[in-house]
Amino acid sequence: MAPVRRIKTKRLTRGYDQVKSDIDSPKHLAQYKETKDAEDLPGLGRHYCVECSKWFESEHNLLAHAKGKNHKRRVKILREESHTQKTADAAVGMRTDNGVRTQEMVVDMEA
Repeated sequence: MAPVRRIKTKRLTRGYDQVKSDIDSPKHLAQYKETKDAEDLPGLGRHYCVECSKWFESEHNLLAHAKGKNHKRRVKILREESHTQKTADAAVGMRTDNGVRTQEMVVDMEA
């Protein structure tokens, strides 16, 4: 019998959609940071990597992290356009106009 694999949540970070919202809106990031107590965070919450959603003990550790492979991979993923239901529907050939059709579209469909 194979061993049971469990998802490790100890190092689980915020999802890509949440981080993308943090980058797009400083208000969203501020709301997230307000939920954390500075006394409980490494370096009293001063050194934070937005892309990876991690706090660091010192500026040196943050800079070393920014040069690392995991950080660069995450930044690359965040630069890509996120998938939406609209793009998924367009990929399979479904209409993405939400039922709004102009007279020209109706004529083209009848022809």
